[in-house]
Order: sequence, then structure tokens, then C-alpha cells
Amino acid sequence: MSLLRVCAFAKCLNRRSLFEKCAFRVSFADCCQPCVSRRSGAVRRISETPFHLQRSNFSFVIPKIEDGKKRVLEQSHLLDVLEARIHQLKADGVLDVQHAKVQFVKACSSGGGVFSGKGPKSKPQERPDIPKSGQTAAKGASTSQPSRWMKKLTDEKKKKLKKQQHLQQTIQKKKNVKEKPSAKSKGSKGSSMLPGTAHKTISTTAKKTVPLNKKSKGDIKVSEEICAAVSSTVTSTAVPAVAAAAAAAGTAAMPHKVSKGRRKNSKSQAPDAEGQKADALEEAKELAEVERRLSQQVSQWTSSQCTSEHLWEDSEAAACGDIQLSIRSYLEACVFAGDIERAHRFLLSQHRVRSRRKHLNTDIYNIMMRVWAKKGTLSQIGRMFILLEESSLKPNLASYCAALECMGRDPKCSPKRVTRCLSQMEEDGLCVDDLFSQCMFQQDERDMVLNAMRAVQPDYQPKFSATASQCTSPLVQDFYTQRADHRYPKLDFTREELQERFKQQLNMEQACNITIDSVEAAKHVTENMVKMRELLADQRAQWQKILLQALRESKMILAKTNTNDYRLNLYPYLCLLKDSEYVDIMIQSVANLPPSGESLRILARDLGNRVFTKYSVRQKHQNQTLEKLASIYYAYTDLLAKDTKEYDVLPREQWCKLEMEQSSGPVLQGGETSWPYMLTLELGTYMVDIMVKNLKINSDILNPAYDRKLIPILYHMYTFRSTRQIGFIKPHPILSQMQQDAMETKLTFDSYVMPMLCPPVPWTSVKFGAYLLTPTKLMRTVDGATQHTALLEKCQNLDAVLDSLNQLGNCAWRINKPLLDIIISIFNDRGSDKLDIPPPLSEAPKIPHLNSHDPAYKREVINAKKKCSEMHSLRMDALYKLSIANHVRDEIFWFPHNMDFRGRTYPCPPYFNHLGSDVTRAILVFAEGKPLGPKGLDWLKIHLVNLTGLKKRSSLEGRLEYADSIMEDILDSADNPLNGKKWWMNADEPWQALACCMEIANAVRSPDPTQFISHFPVHQDGSCNGLQHYAALGRDVIGATSVNLMPCEVPQDVYSGVAQQVEEFRARDAKSGLKIAQVLEGFISRKVVKQTVMTVVYGVTRYGGRLQIEKRLKEIDDFPKDHVWDASHYLVRMVFSGLKEMFTGTREIQDWLTESARLISKSGHTVEWVTPLGLPIIQPYHRTRNQVLKSTMQHISLQIRHDIKERPDTVKQKNAFPPNFIHSLDSTHMMLTALHCYSAGLTFVSVHDCFWTHALTVDTMNKVCREQFIALHNQPILQDLSNFLLLKYCTRLPTEAKNKKYQEYRRLMLLLAKVPQTGDFDLQQVKESTYFFS
Repeated sequence: MSLLRVCAFAKCLNRRSLFEKCAFRVSFADCCQPCVSRRSGAVRRISETPFHLQRSNFSFVIPKIEDGKKRVLEQSHLLDVLEARIHQLKADGVLDVQHAKVQFVKACSSGGGVFSGKGPKSKPQERPDIPKSGQTAAKGASTSQPSRWMKKLTDEKKKKLKKQQHLQQTIQKKKNVKEKPSAKSKGSKGSSMLPGTAHKTISTTAKKTVPLNKKSKGDIKVSEEICAAVSSTVTSTAVPAVAAAAAAAGTAAMPHKVSKGRRKNSKSQAPDAEGQKADALEEAKELAEVERRLSQQVSQWTSSQCTSEHLWEDSEAAACGDIQLSIRSYLEACVFAGDIERAHRFLLSQHRVRSRRKHLNTDIYNIMMRVWAKKGTLSQIGRMFILLEESSLKPNLASYCAALECMGRDPKCSPKRVTRCLSQMEEDGLCVDDLFSQCMFQQDERDMVLNAMRAVQPDYQPKFSATASQCTSPLVQDFYTQRADHRYPKLDFTREELQERFKQQLNMEQACNITIDSVEAAKHVTENMVKMRELLADQRAQWQKILLQALRESKMILAKTNTNDYRLNLYPYLCLLKDSEYVDIMIQSVANLPPSGESLRILARDLGNRVFTKYSVRQKHQNQTLEKLASIYYAYTDLLAKDTKEYDVLPREQWCKLEMEQSSGPVLQGGETSWPYMLTLELGTYMVDIMVKNLKINSDILNPAYDRKLIPILYHMYTFRSTRQIGFIKPHPILSQMQQDAMETKLTFDSYVMPMLCPPVPWTSVKFGAYLLTPTKLMRTVDGATQHTALLEKCQNLDAVLDSLNQLGNCAWRINKPLLDIIISIFNDRGSDKLDIPPPLSEAPKIPHLNSHDPAYKREVINAKKKCSEMHSLRMDALYKLSIANHVRDEIFWFPHNMDFRGRTYPCPPYFNHLGSDVTRAILVFAEGKPLGPKGLDWLKIHLVNLTGLKKRSSLEGRLEYADSIMEDILDSADNPLNGKKWWMNADEPWQALACCMEIANAVRSPDPTQFISHFPVHQDGSCNGLQHYAALGRDVIGATSVNLMPCEVPQDVYSGVAQQVEEFRARDAKSGLKIAQVLEGFISRKVVKQTVMTVVYGVTRYGGRLQIEKRLKEIDDFPKDHVWDASHYLVRMVFSGLKEMFTGTREIQDWLTESARLISKSGHTVEWVTPLGLPIIQPYHRTRNQVLKSTMQHISLQIRHDIKERPDTVKQKNAFPPNFIHSLDSTHMMLTALHCYSAGLTFVSVHDCFWTHALTVDTMNKVCREQFIALHNQPILQDLSNFLLLKYCTRLPTEAKNKKYQEYRRLMLLLAKVPQTGDFDLQQVKESTYFFS
């Protein structure tokens, strides 16, 4: 009986799902044929079953409580609505409901509604309205009286028919009468059109009349219609149509009271109505002008080669990208591990079910085609082509490539087969030559395809089209076309030396990690240290065996569970490497775990990333790319080596040329699929779980007095971060104590952490560059975000951006050994807070162990633990940096570069690079030395004074005089840094100042300072660079003067200027009796306001600015601490007021950018733009979506803020747009400077808006820097931005002019078209400004 009841319950649920399917346009036609017959039979059986039996069984299973009754009645009501809606949609012709395949289950006619019960507790008379509605729905076919829903829908349909007839009449009139936009806005008959129909005139250019009810609001794509009109011969008619539509829409959108009053001929209407009419008329004209300009831009942009139309498709097209990426990763892992059967079964299981099949694309089927091609199984490839056809997919180049490869492997293959394959390719519009230029060949695939081709065309040779497309940005056209004066620099190495360095780097990357000596190894070794090191070594050997056994057992269990073919399984990912390699990764993570622990999410991510890196390197090895990489790199060294001829090509161009010449064999660029973030986390969590469960230690290992028992060395616990509870992995105190006491002499790092031992591979595409084997992203993004990469891959020309990254990466470095030795000696002593060298953990405050419930005691414990954790982090960070520097102290090395989503560049190695702290910058010098020349020594002295932070308001001559006056202190600092006067320790940047003192001392003591070979980098820093870009954009004379765009005898200090203005405000308020203004007397200084002024331009809010000022006030010992809160509130208000008065143009531009982003975001789009160098940028700020990763260990809750399927986060979008836009401009300026410095033969690197070069070439770099700033801002940057945003966001009109969306659209269009006005500042004056960069 119970089985029958369950079946009856299932049937009733099926009944409900049938209605849902109908309502959401799902028919059995969408299902596979075997399923159709089965499901139609099921429907027939359900409909034939007596309904009272289903009802009684259902009511027996579900308890008849009040909530249940309420839900059942609501469901009945809902079914009534849905059925009425279906009737309407069928009548309108929108839904294609097939009665032959879908049978609607009619409700029972016995009166109780669909799910009403017969039991004694069922009382329909208590609520007569709902059963009545249900009854009407049940008897809809036989009763003449329609339901209230059907009445509503009938009325709605009548209104729609009237609108449609009115629209057709209007269109007919427009065909006969020549349109004039001005006539429409004067209250002619055309202006009485329905608000939603004005824009429909655009679609008449295609001579198609589309009924209004045929498309919903969101389906009308006017941009497509405009593009179609422009690309055809009717361009001349499309523009007036757009203008007329805009005018009509503007008139129709006028307040209804005006037209109402006009009909009544009201006497009081005249003055107000005329004013409103004039305003509306003016706005309509403005809107019409904007749309006219917009349609012209469409024609220009569609014919332009630089920006292809598909580049700006909506991001929503990639909605199922994550699922496709997961499927693709899984199949590739199965194939790599040799489990072909599992991969084949999985693909077939995904294909069989339509709901899963929709996630498949051609590239996924191609993975298996590639496998069968290697095996020479042409029949299986044929089956894959059939599956593609069943999925309504078309084979692409890679599909035919696999088929031809398979034919090429078979010496007995008939040429007729190859001919048929080529004919089919031609029918599909694919070119044979594109196979060889676009397919990602592995191993000998290219040669096999060539074999197949030569079976039918013996003398066939692939023809490669010229890909040397020049960048269309006017900023760099001359750079690429006029190279007569270019002198590209060479490295101070021979060809053989560079090739030897390549071998060393290749070996390191193949190993994926490197073990180096710690700088703490120089410490005196005690007996206890030796004992702890031996204990740890023994324990690690045991842990290795235990983990190996545990991993093998867990893999065996995993292989037998989750046997459903369609389920994704972790098993293939645990077979990619040797078991011992997984164990080594786990042991390394234990060694790197801090005593305070690490969050499970971060630890799991790091483990998963290490596995992926090793897997990627193994893939390249298996694909036989190493030999080809070596061959091309050896030839590439000719460009860089000093003992070869001069070349007039850039590194990227030379590499691409060499790849074309050595086209046989595998392709180096791309091909590997990156793993989804969730997969990386899941794999890492699985490994952490194994570690936590199996790694144990004897409890008495440090104290034999304790009872011996095995205890875990890792604990899985929970802690709170803000209000969120997160999983945490914490080492046992015994393990932490052993590691601290051992002070081990070895450190193990991933290979990408280290600087490169040879020049990086030049970036030649979005997917290829930087390291030799280690996968690297061109654009660093938030974990899991894919929209940036998708945008970059669609971009046609990034040559200038790639070339600038290559130039930065080609700068060779070496270590300042004397300075490094001094820093290590202080580090191994007790550190120094003043000199920014963290002390050892032995100096940390002891955590009290008293048993007390006193809140003060608890606070003390929390603070002590926090301090210990901070000290450990800082100490380990310094240890890593100094150990890496010490490891490469006798080497020459390079830092490959990539960028963030705004275009700002960064070195790839995370710990040790020139973007680091004062300590790391001080120990880095250029590998190439250049003589100081006549002015080099003066630049070294000026640079030293800049590093001290003194004389900021002095001229260059004044700084030089000051340097000469303290020459005795400079020489003393160089000779006795730790035992002399220690003048250098009081500088703002003490270690860089000491390094500069040493360089000056060596130069002045040389026989001829002008011939002294200097390796020292001299910095030129922008004067509040963000405000410089704002002042140049707005041509703001006052702002330009404040930030040194205007030539001045002494540098203008904007921070001091703001501080002075704030002091004036304070004095005024103090005089009027404001207490906090009186308290602040004597405390307002440049230092207090500097950070806030600097970051206002980058979008800091008043809240953030208050925190910055609060921090500065707390640093002042004499300031009363009880007034900090009020003072910071007051000061941040004054700073913002002062800046508003000083930079009026800046505020207008910032407000325009902010409001534009707000309206764009409210319309449902993220903000995108393109830099003047053609780099596409998208802001990845979306509303937070919570996603849960379920694992046996714990469920990890992730807050996803970059999901393109979620709506944009309006607050973040609008607040971030101004600073991100300015960042994209300063990165463009830096890239332009880098390119032109490279062509002039200079060594150049940057730290964002701080440019570095040799002392000899500072003047040349300054000239280039100023010229490129002028060239950048001579472009119509804001106008180009306005045009791009209009084209991107304002070519899709909403359906009805009455609705809110149309009002927002109109407001957005008018705002974007209204670019802020500019002032009278002459940009050419920047050339003469000494302190623009100084």
C-alpha cells in the first residue's frame, strides 16, 4: 500500500510540473525522442487515472493541517491564473503549444478545486472566494462565464489591438509624408502618438511591421537595427528616423497635465504650460541631436577595424561559462591521466540529457575528437560529428583538424575521404589555411594534418596571412611606423650566456619549486636548534609515509564512489601527478603555516593552485613544447645579446616572426584550460582534510613527563572575521614551538616567487608571455572572475600595451651587496622598528596565562595574541624578501610584468620586487651601469634630498646647495652607517638614502666623477599625479598651477596649499567661538592632510578621509586624545571644502563620471571603457551572491561579488569609476613613456607614477615624460569616453516612452552627451614645467 501511495503522490506532483512547463514555454519537443514517448505515456496514464483516487491518496499522505489547506488553495488559484495566461498567449501567437505532445490536465469538476480534500476538515464554505475561482478554472471549457482573470486579459488584448492599429496608421502616414523632427515636437497629430510607439519608426527601415505584442520590452535591440541600417544603403533615412523618434518621445514624455489642460482650454495654463512646453521642446531637440550624433558614430565604429562589433557584446552571453569550464577541465584531466573510457562515458552522459547538453559547445566535443585522432579511430570522430549535429552545433576548425589528423595518421587512408572532408569544410565556410594559423597544435598534430593535405595536394604549403596589423591609436602610430631614429637597448650578455641562463630558469620551472638558504642560517647554531631540526626531519619523513598511504586509500575509495557517469568527480584530478608530488605539496604547506593558523579557504586555494601549476607544466612537457620553446628562445637571444647585430624590431615582433619561421610542431601559445575557482577550492579542501585526519605527533615529544599519546598536529576550528564565521586550520602549539626553536636553514618556494634568471618571454598575446612554463595571467583579477579575460581575448590589437609590459620586464637587476649585508646583520640581531626591520618573535609580548575572568585581562590576552600574529607576519615577510635577495646576490635577474584590470603594471614575483618597501627598493640596482656624465652627480644629490623628505618647497638649485652643505654627513653615513653620526636614519626613506649616500661617496672619490659607472636608479615622482590628470582633462588653470603643470620657479605643494586653506577656515571658526577649531590651533600641518588630499582624487569618501586624519592626529603626542573624534570630523569637512574651491574643474569631471556610472549601473550594466591605447576595461563590481562549497570537512560559504549574472553594485560602480578611470590614464601615460624611452635606448622602470632611470638619462626621461603627457591629453579623452558610453549603453531604446526605464534612458543619454566644459590652460606649458615630475 505504501508504494501505491508514493506513486499517487508522485503523479500529483507530475501534474503540477506539467502546468509549470506549459507556463514557461517548455514542450516535449525539447526532449530526446526516447524520452518523449515515455513522458507522453506518463501524461496519458495520469490523465486517465480517476482523479478521486489520486486525490484520496494525496490527502492521506499529506497531513490536513490549516497551513496545508491554505497552500493547496493558493496552488489552485495559481493554476487558474496560469491556464488563463496560456489561453491568452496561444491567442496572441506567442507560445507554440503543441497539443499533440502536451496534454493539459484539467482540474476535477466536482467542485473542490484541484487539490481540495474530501475530509471532514475541508471547509470550502468558510472562504467562498478561492474555491469559486478554482471551480471556474475547472469548468472553464464548459462554462460560458469567464473568470475575472480572463476578463482582465481580454480587456488588455483589446487595448493592445487599438495600440497596434494606431501604430500601423502612424507608420502609413510616415511613409507618405516627409518627416521633420521640429514639426513633431510642436503638437501636431504625430505628437499624440502613444509614448511607447515613437521609437518603432526605426524598425521600418527594414520594411517590417512588428506587432507590439510580439516582443517584450527587453527584446528590442535598436542597436542591431541601427547597425543594419547603417551597413546597408539606407543610412540617409535611418538618421532622420532616429531624430524624429527622439523628438516624438521627448514630446510624448511631457507631463500629462499639460495636454490635459490643452484639451480643456484652461485660462490659467498659459504661462506655466508655455514654459514647460519650451523646456520639453529644448530637451527633445537636445535628445534628437544626441541620437543623430549617435547614429553617425555607429556607422563610423562599425566600419572601423580597431573595434570590432563583437567586442562589446553583453557579458550575459557567458552565463554558462563556469559550467563549460568545469566540463572541459574534467575531460582534459581524464585524458591527461589516461582514463579515456571515463572521459568518453562522461561526455555521452552529458549529451544524452537535453538539460545538460545545452552546456556543451563544439570545443568540448573536440577534446574527445583529439583523443580519437591520436588513436587513429576515424569512426569515433564520425560519431562525434553526429553528436554535434544532434546538439545543433557546427564543427569548427579544430573539429576538422582532428578529422584530418586522424586521416594523416593512417597511411592507407583514401584521398577521397580527405577530399570529402575538405569539401565539407568549404561548405561550412572554413578555410584550410586557417587550420594552420589558428589551431592549437600539440605534439605532431600539425605534421599529421599536413600529411593528409598532401595526400590530395602533394605540393601543398600553408599560406599565412600577414598579421602585422598596426595599432590604430594615434598616440603610437608614429612609434610603430617611423623607426629611423630608434635605438633599442641591448643587454650586457653574450648569446651563449643568455642561452645558459635560459637552461637554469627552465630547470627551476620544471621542478615547480626551489629550496634556498634562509638568512637566519648565519645565526649561531645552538644545541637545542640542532635537536629540533633533527626531530622535525624525522617527523616529516614519517608524515610523508602516512600521507602517501592515506592518499592512495582515499583515491581507491573515490574511484568506486560517485559512479554516475554524469557526475563530476575529484578522482581524475588526483591522478594528474605522482602521489609523492601531492604529498610534497601538503608537507610544504604545513611548513609554511603560521602559528596563528590560516583560513581554510586560503589554504585550500593555495594547495589547489600548486597542483594546477604542476599540472600545467606537465601538460607542456607532454605536448612536446619544451624543445620548440628552447629553439625559439635561443634564436630570440640574438635580439638581446651584445655580440649580435642591431635589430629594428621590438621583442614581441621578433618572437612572433620566429614562431612563424618555426611553424612545425606544437604551438606554444595558449591551449591550456584554466580551472574554475570552485574546483581549485574543492581539490585543496580535499587535501587539507587528508592532512588534518592523518598528521599526528607524540604529545610527549618536547616534554617526556607527559603521558604519550598521538595528537593531531593540525586542528580544524572556527573563528569570527567581523560577523562571519569561517573555518580555520591551526597548527598545534607543539609544532609551532618546534619550528620556532629549529630556525631551519632552508626555505622552499614556488618557482614563480623567484625573479627570473633569464629575460622573460615577451607577451605576444593575452595567453602567452612572462615565464617559460609557469601559467601567468596578463591581467590579474579576483579569484573566479572571467569577464576581463573574455574582453581581452576579443580585443583585436593590444600591441602597445604588450610592448610596454615587455619593456618593463626586460630591465635587468642586481643586488646592492654591501647594503644587503648591513640589513641582514640588523635582521639577525634584534631588528629595528625605526628602520622598518621587524624583530624576531622572541621580542614579542608574552601572553599571560592567569586564570581570570577580568575583562581587562581578556583584552590584554587578545591584544598580545594580535601583536604576536602581526610580528610573525612581518618577520616572515622580511625573512622571505631577504632570503630571496641573498640567494640571487651574485646573479643578474629580471622581473616579468603583468597588470591589473585598470592597466596598472606590477612585477609578477610577489615578495621581492622594486614595488616593495624601502628595504627592498634600497637593495635593488640596475644590472647595466652607465657613466654619470656632466649632470649625473647633481641628480644623485637631488635624489638624496628628495629621499630625506626635506626641502620639498625648495627649487632644484636649493636642494643641490643643501646636499653640498651636508656632504660631510653624507660621507660619514656611507663610511660608518651603524657607528657614525647616523644622519641617514632620520630620512623619510632611510635605506634608500643610505644607498644613495654610498653611491655619491663612490662617485666623488673616483678620479673623474663624470666617468663613474653608476648602477643606481634615480626617481622622478609625479606631483599628486591624479590631480595632474584631472587638471589636464579640465584645462583648469588654478588646478594646473597647484599641481605643477604650470612652470614655476619653486615647486607648488598642493598639500601645503590645502593645509593653509584649512588653517584659514579654522582661524575663522575659532574666532566665531567653535571649540574644536580652537583646540586644533597649531596642529594643522601638511602631514595631517596629505594622505586625504592624495586619495580624494582616487575616490576616498569622507568616512575614509576621517579615518586617515584620525590616524595622523593620534601620531601627534601633544594632541589631546579625547578630541580626536571631533577634530577628524571637522578637518575632513574642511579638506573637502578646500579642495572644492581649489579644483572646481576637477570636481565637475568627478561628479560627471560618478553620475554617469550611477545611471549606467541602474540600467543593469557594468561600466566599461577603453583606454587611449585600446585596452578594454570593465569594473567587476556586482551584487554579492553567496555560494556554498560542500565538502566532508565543512561547507565553505563564498561571497561572490564578480558574478556577471548578478546585477551591478551601483554604489561600488559609481564610487570606483572616477579613481579607476584616472588610474587607467596614469597607466597609459606610463606605458607611452616606457615605449618612447625604450626607443631612445634608455633603461626605464616605474612604480606607477614614479619613474626610474640612470642618473645620466634623467633629463631625457623627463623630456619624454612631458611630451607623452601632452600627447595623451591632446586627445579628446572625455569626448571619446562620452562617445563610447553612448554607443555602448544608449543604442537600445526601452519599449514605452511613458515608463520609468525610458526616463532613465533619456537622462543617461543627455548626461553622457553633456561632457564637462574645459578651461583655458595651455598644455604646451607642461614642457617647461620643471616640477611636473621631479
